[in-house]
Amino acid sequence: MTSQTRTGPPRFGSERAMLRAFLDYHRATLAMKCEGLTDEELRQRSMPPSTLSLLGLVRHMAEVERAWFRRVFEDNGAPMVWSEDTDFQAAYDASASTRSEALAAWDAEVAASRRIEREARSLDQSGYQPRWSEEVWLRMVMVHVLLEYGRHNGHADLLREGVDGTVGA
Repeated sequence: MTSQTRTGPPRFGSERAMLRAFLDYHRATLAMKCEGLTDEELRQRSMPPSTLSLLGLVRHMAEVERAWFRRVFEDNGAPMVWSEDTDFQAAYDASASTRSEALAAWDAEVAASRRIEREARSLDQSGYQPRWSEEVWLRMVMVHVLLEYGRHNGHADLLREGVDGTVGA
């Protein structure tokens, strides 16, 4: 996924089409924030004591995609990508990761999430969220993941500006 494939979301459409388009827009935004940077630049942290980095955000969003799509709608016991005990903070430790490793994991989870969403009969399809021990609707999952991207893309804006001064949508 690159900024070349980033298209603004539509202004009209069904609820599902809008959610899908906004998710893809935010996924492409995170990819865009990482474009053209080396592994070292992607690992650059924001400021002490934070361990937040662009590479850490990519790893975190791979966990988010897996936790909210694959584990809810396909396999409640699927292992997380970067931790054995569903520790979302573990993903932020990007010290041992490479760009290609993190992006490959994230791309695989995004592809799985897209497939799961496409195969669902409706936004009212329910799945079981093991962390909450309750049923959730696909609609809620898509909104939740969209909010995660929105929040973390704000972080990505600041991180990218700190790395090389690049700003913008």
